[in-house]
Amino acid sequence: MGLDKLKLIVFDLDYTLWPFWVDTHVSPPFKKRSDGMIIDSVGSKISCYPEVPDILKSLDEQGFTLAVASRTSEIKGARQLIELFGWDKYFSYKEIFPGKKVTHFNKIKTQSNVDFCDMIFFDDEQRNIRDVSALGVTSIFVTNGVCKSVIEEGINRFQENRK
Repeated sequence: MGLDKLKLIVFDLDYTLWPFWVDTHVSPPFKKRSDGMIIDSVGSKISCYPEVPDILKSLDEQGFTLAVASRTSEIKGARQLIELFGWDKYFSYKEIFPGKKVTHFNKIKTQSNVDFCDMIFFDDEQRNIRDVSALGVTSIFVTNGVCKSVIEEGINRFQENRK
């Protein structure tokens, strides 16, 4: 029953959907080779966490609205990777800029008209989890990237919070 009220799933990017900081660990601009591999400007291979593409596709197919909230200063590179991974079609809202996650979430709330209590957020930084949880968003701490079990944990916690 609580799942019916889940309207928006928000993801951080760095160490949540991909295993690096886009502003320090890789070198934009990025490109996709003819074999489909994404590389940075020095030829290093760029990849996301293994289960992420299937998770995003599945959540989209189930009708969930998805968003990104990232505090990176490498805005252009982050947006470029979202596009190269083929994820643009999944994210209705992309708030990517330095600053507090609370600012990202206030913008997402305004754009989407979704209440904080109807959102789930996945992030790898405790300070972001703490700040966004204080808004009333069910916030899940991610330790080794998003995977199916982390999504299940988030949905279960959302349902518990709604009871």
